[in-house]
Amino acid sequence: MEKIEQLAHASVARGCGFAMLAIAILMIGLSAQFDVALRAGGLSCLLMCFVLIGMSWRAATTPYKQTELWLMLEPTERPQPTVAQDIISAARQEALLEFALRSAWLALALLSMALLWGLFPSKAAM
Repeated sequence: MEKIEQLAHASVARGCGFAMLAIAILMIGLSAQFDVALRAGGLSCLLMCFVLIGMSWRAATTPYKQTELWLMLEPTERPQPTVAQDIISAARQEALLEFALRSAWLALALLSMALLWGLFPSKAAM
């Protein structure tokens, strides 16, 4: 069971890592206007949070044989088909919600920084 949870975590982390790479590139592209870059990053992280929550809602209905987690398991490590759907779905749902929470916290941090940046404009912008 612990191996399945670790692999579910790794699978979701990989996907979120690619999404964060895209968000970082977006923010770098907008870095000439720092407040816009922070807002874009915050809103993108919030969007990622909502996508992860939606995926976690659908985790129970996704056939376990069509998940990346199932493919990552060695044939000897795979649970019996009678319980595989419940085990795989629960592990994926837990990992998805954990990363959704992390994404929400990052969105909060970026949007708060954008708000603070807007309240205290730099002297160069004046």
